[in-house]
Amino acid sequence: MGFNYKRTILIGFAFMSILAFWQFYDQVIPYILENTFGLSTFAANAFMSIDNVLAVFMLPLFGMLSDKTHTRLGKRTPYILYGTICASALLCALAFFERKQSFAGFITALMALLVVMATYRSPAVAYMPDVTEKPLRSKGNAIINLVGYIGGIFATVVMMLMLKTETNADGQKIYTSSFTPVFLVIAAFMLVSVLIMVFTVNENKVLKETNLIDDEQPAETGEKKKLSKPVKTSLFLVLLSVLLWYAAYNAVTTSFSRYCMNVWNVDLGTSSGYLTVATVAAIAAFVPLGFLAGKTGRKSAVLFGIVLMVLGYTAATFIRHETPFMYLIFAIVGIGWASINVNSFPMVVEMCSGSDLGKYTGYYYTFSMAAQIVTPLLSGFLIDRVNIGYNILFPYAVLFSAASFVTICFVRHGDSKPDSKKAIEEHFAAEN
Repeated sequence: MGFNYKRTILIGFAFMSILAFWQFYDQVIPYILENTFGLSTFAANAFMSIDNVLAVFMLPLFGMLSDKTHTRLGKRTPYILYGTICASALLCALAFFERKQSFAGFITALMALLVVMATYRSPAVAYMPDVTEKPLRSKGNAIINLVGYIGGIFATVVMMLMLKTETNADGQKIYTSSFTPVFLVIAAFMLVSVLIMVFTVNENKVLKETNLIDDEQPAETGEKKKLSKPVKTSLFLVLLSVLLWYAAYNAVTTSFSRYCMNVWNVDLGTSSGYLTVATVAAIAAFVPLGFLAGKTGRKSAVLFGIVLMVLGYTAATFIRHETPFMYLIFAIVGIGWASINVNSFPMVVEMCSGSDLGKYTGYYYTFSMAAQIVTPLLSGFLIDRVNIGYNILFPYAVLFSAASFVTICFVRHGDSKPDSKKAIEEHFAAEN
């Protein structure tokens, strides 16, 4: 079976919708909480962390539920479709309550929205491996990520065009235009993207056409086979690696703006420029690295990505002043991140049976989200407590990245290898 580019791109529309939302959410919601409703930065950050906390528990749950769902729309599509409809409606409600300056209404709608978003991320991401042969999943994940980032770019462009800013007396940029049109545009984009996917890709039909036989679960008995102990060990080590490299990357992305201000004494625009370079480099590298992994193997591609990130963070450690050389460093980090991101998720789902794809997708995001909960607290604690302050940031990233290199070295399963009877027997042990 060959790789279906058109179908994969269309399936990626669900992820595109999700990333458009989060790009908008991360930029606009904290501003509204602080400036419209007068919350402190700490209180606003507390609300902003709730989505990660919910994700840790809800993503595996709804991934598992989607594994067991069978409807005329398929098993993933109902969660994606109805979740997006609810999310779009709640975005409109947020716009209404923000305009009315109703804090109770806004927070209630916001909490409901975060719960809804957590219900369909795992089903949306699990859709691709459902219909893609195991050796081709790195390529599929590369395309899914590329399509997803288009959603993030769309949200950024919309905010740039529709939200006008001016500088106040304190030298701070403030929004002077209404947020309502942006809420509505993002809601419409999310809904239209998913409707295009639903009307162009019939999940049940695709599953029947692809006919990816789940060798790990014999159809005649319906009995599952358990992961063998070596595979369980590999799975744990991959997930631990996910937590470690997310801890490194998230520490840099969340604290780099303050690093620039405190260490280099430069403005926020400088930090955003470097982070943008990393993002652009990652986007450009997604597809080539996905294709390359098909030849070199996923583990090799992940190790390559970690090495690039370690080199980038190490080089940044020794730079004490703002320099254009940092653009090259962040480009290297972005490429490294792309190589890791494209190949690590397929490694996780490679080790599960087809009937558990949603659940294992949830596991992947649980560990990545856990890192995003822990690392701001841990890195912030170290920045406050050690005598070198923000200079600890890049050594922190080096340490966690290097630790992920060690753990991934001991992974023995999950690489891109063609299915075979021998491989299946090696991966799974029958239940006694």
